Amino acid sequence: MNAPVAPMFARYKADASTRVKVGVGIILHDPQGRLLMEKRRDCGLWGFCGGKVEPGESVMESAVREAREETGFEIRILRMIGVYSDPSERVVRYPNNGEMVHLVDVILEAEVTSGTLVVSEESEELRFFALHEIPAEICPPARQPLEDYLNGLNAMVR
Repeated sequence: MNAPVAPMFARYKADASTRVKVGVGIILHDPQGRLLMEKRRDCGLWGFCGGKVEPGESVMESAVREAREETGFEIRILRMIGVYSDPSERVVRYPNNGEMVHLVDVILEAEVTSGTLVVSEESEELRFFALHEIPAEICPPARQPLEDYLNGLNAMVR
């Protein structure tokens, strides 16, 4: 799972101007157990669908909204994989505006309940992968949650 590091994921150090962004990531699978991965437009690496928690929105509401917006799917949340905040892989510089952000993400496992797959403007590609087919080019913030998921762990705080 060690992939090339895109410039947005170089090992940045947080400073006083670094904004903290709370988000949700969704490890989404279909009835066959394949995982939906998103090839991100901002870096070209694979990760999970998700995004920031909006003001006035719960983590669960955010996950359902993000899944619908980014994939076209309605989902059912199954469990929490963990909360991830380790700055060694979660301080990023966005390429579109240069903003430095420390990502704190709640990662949830969910299943598709209905809908038709639609690729949003945030993604180059969305594709389901069997567990043995998951690409090596995983963006750094998705690596530990994916490893924890594959190892059957949940309620991790990292």
